Amino acid sequence: MQELLAYLQDPELVARFQRRCGLFLVGAAHPSRRRTGGHTGASVRAEGPRGQLRAVGQETNWLLHILFLFSAGLGHEIFYITCLPCIHWSLDPFLCRRLVNMWGLVMYIGQVMKDLLKLPRPVSPPVVKLETRVDAEYGLPSTHAMAATSISFTLLFSAPSRLQFQFEVGLLIAVTLSSLVCLSRLYTGMHSVLDVICGVVISAVILLLTYPCWETLDHLQLHTRISPIAVPALLLFLCYKYPDLDHYSTTRGDTTTILGACAGSSVGYWVNEQLGETFEPQGTLPVPLPTLTANALALCTGRFLVGVVALVGTRQIVKTTSLHVLYSWYRVPKNDHNARRRKEIEVPYKFTTYTAVGLVHSILTNRIFVLLGLL
Repeated sequence: MQELLAYLQDPELVARFQRRCGLFLVGAAHPSRRRTGGHTGASVRAEGPRGQLRAVGQETNWLLHILFLFSAGLGHEIFYITCLPCIHWSLDPFLCRRLVNMWGLVMYIGQVMKDLLKLPRPVSPPVVKLETRVDAEYGLPSTHAMAATSISFTLLFSAPSRLQFQFEVGLLIAVTLSSLVCLSRLYTGMHSVLDVICGVVISAVILLLTYPCWETLDHLQLHTRISPIAVPALLLFLCYKYPDLDHYSTTRGDTTTILGACAGSSVGYWVNEQLGETFEPQGTLPVPLPTLTANALALCTGRFLVGVVALVGTRQIVKTTSLHVLYSWYRVPKNDHNARRRKEIEVPYKFTTYTAVGLVHSILTNRIFVLLGLL
């Protein structure tokens, strides 16, 4: 068993996968220089820590390169703040609520495990690393793999009672999306095979264990009087109790971002339930999937654009305001950007910012769509 685990953790296995996909290690470069590619493909710069040599890769299969970089982006904030809300705006708020709940649970468990186990990411060389932001984080489990698995299969398991669709097609889509995200973590050199497998397995176990409780949790979340107080308080407590490391890592901030969005959405969905305006599909469930016409596509695009502007605008306004208040409270110079890494500043500013984003997403956007004739 130890030999198998060591084999799956071996960075050479990741490097071999990269080479099979057309991404080759061609040398190392100083951070201020970029190596040019040969005639067989374009060069890609795989960055290392500031001031150190970093591996330089050369991709020869541009189609796979673009596919895997796009798939890797499905686990970043830009995807969560743009695409996930579309399920609420254009499909069914019920499904979006389920997704957000499971996303928050799975990601918190994955992030905490990562910082407790402290297993390193694949080393470079031999691996070509195409991302730098999360390189200071530990590797196992892959939270990209966990998020992709939980989101895809939560939607698959929840949708049959809400929407009419062929389950086999949904299963194929869920497996395809999850697989692409998992493989993208190998292609970008950010995780070992063991990291990805553990991420998928842990996420699957969480889904299986919680699935029988989903309806009970829905009822408690929407109909309990203390829900709008208890849920944000619990999530904020978990943010402050996040494991401390001996160096700065983005995991605590990312986890706070996710739990903040979950807190705001939970309160927002509770408010909608109390007001009797949930914006869920009308009629006998499961309802047919919306017909894709030119008019429906135009309305969907309009909702997407207005919604994203509302969420991004909320994010920028609340982030700037909360940082200004916290910097003043702790008497930190405004030009000290490293201060936002301090726990007493990072946790409240990120939690406040994304709680506001969750509230706007769940309460205001659909009402704005109604006023604008988009819903």
